[in-house]
Amino acid sequence: MAAPAAEGAAAVALRAVLARAGRAAERSGRAAEAARVVAVGKTKPMSMLRQLYDAGHRCFGENYVQEIITKAPQLPEDVRWHFIGHLQSNKVKPLLTAVPNLDMVEGVDNEKIANHLDRAVNNLGREPLKVLVQVNTSGEECLMTIGMKDYSSTPENFKALVGCKIEVCKALGIPTEQFELSMGMSGDFELAIEMGSTNVRIGSTIFGPREYPNKKQNQ
Repeated sequence: MAAPAAEGAAAVALRAVLARAGRAAERSGRAAEAARVVAVGKTKPMSMLRQLYDAGHRCFGENYVQEIITKAPQLPEDVRWHFIGHLQSNKVKPLLTAVPNLDMVEGVDNEKIANHLDRAVNNLGREPLKVLVQVNTSGEECLMTIGMKDYSSTPENFKALVGCKIEVCKALGIPTEQFELSMGMSGDFELAIEMGSTNVRIGSTIFGPREYPNKKQNQ
């Protein structure tokens, strides 16, 4: 009888990340599944994403519109795709059209993009799209609404985002448990989850260091 194929390195790393995320959630008094792990495959080949899919993972993220448009059709439709980072207005419709299973846009940083997304969703007859609104924890003026994210990773910034979440929930009359809070990446996701994050973006810890052979083509 043939032996089963060895599990790929990315899938092994994913399992370790999920276990660490689960333990961090439990330390915060929540269920192990309380924090979503978004596997960010920026610059990585489809073979690595396929490893994670075959291991049962369904939540993937990309930072470039062209990259997510290229990769999304190569995985089954049950994948929940996240676009992460700044989104240009002229890329909104192509993104939503090409990726019908786009589940979330992480990083809406101005009302213009929010309005473009809203119009595109309505025009395409899509289900409502989840968004995370970028919050500037440095104290500068920022947009706040139904979600938030920040690339900073200090406990002080995490505390600021948690406080912001509480204030927004009160203002909008939304129960805090129904409100997404995205903070934490490869180097700090356990602390972020312990402090209340419901969404963490993990790239290099799962896939290894990123490579940028054709960076200009991806933008």
